[in-house]
Amino acid sequence: MIGTIEGVALAAVFFVASHIVLASGPLRAALVKRIGEKVYRGLYSAVASAGLVWLVIAFNTAPYVELWAEAAWARYVPLVVIPFAAILLACGVTTRNPTAIGGGVDAGTANPAPGIMKVTRHPVLWGIALWALAHIPPNGDAGSLILFGAFAILAFAGMVLIDRKREQSMGTAWGPIALTTSVLPFAAMLSGRAKVQLGEIGAWRILAGLALYLALALAHLPVIGKSALPF
Repeated sequence: MIGTIEGVALAAVFFVASHIVLASGPLRAALVKRIGEKVYRGLYSAVASAGLVWLVIAFNTAPYVELWAEAAWARYVPLVVIPFAAILLACGVTTRNPTAIGGGVDAGTANPAPGIMKVTRHPVLWGIALWALAHIPPNGDAGSLILFGAFAILAFAGMVLIDRKREQSMGTAWGPIALTTSVLPFAAMLSGRAKVQLGEIGAWRILAGLALYLALALAHLPVIGKSALPF
């Protein structure tokens, strides 16, 4: 079904469902028991990569079906939102995080949720979600809505599933993390359960995030064929 909007939708369903089914529930436990954790991760990565390639090819070959006309203001949405997404990504991948694949928490540590985790315990997934959502307003076609919607749905579903798995696997060690962090950014800080400090996050991580955004913005025109700048 390549070359149709239905093909994009089918690829998006596979992309999201394969992640959710393989990453959680009895199937994951059965596969890990049968083939081992390392082989399972390799299988998961292969299926996820195949789903992503299928989705991108389906999107690139699908016809343009307009759902809404592009508004001038909509092109400023990524310009405002994606720098924050890039900062969350940079901070998330460089900070020890028990919600990440292979992540854990040091037994007895006085700071189970360091740095960016006090903002949200899912910084990488929030970065992906913001990146995806920011691309929807300026891209008013069906293919883009399906593509970016799939990434957003997967990111938000991932937060719920990861929390559930960590609560089951970490037992009492999950308690201090859940109490001092939040899924919604800044919710733990606003409720008084956490205190966000720039020094703990690391200014270099924020600068790395801004550098990542600049690199993405500069690569947008030669790679995507459309400037990331609204002017």
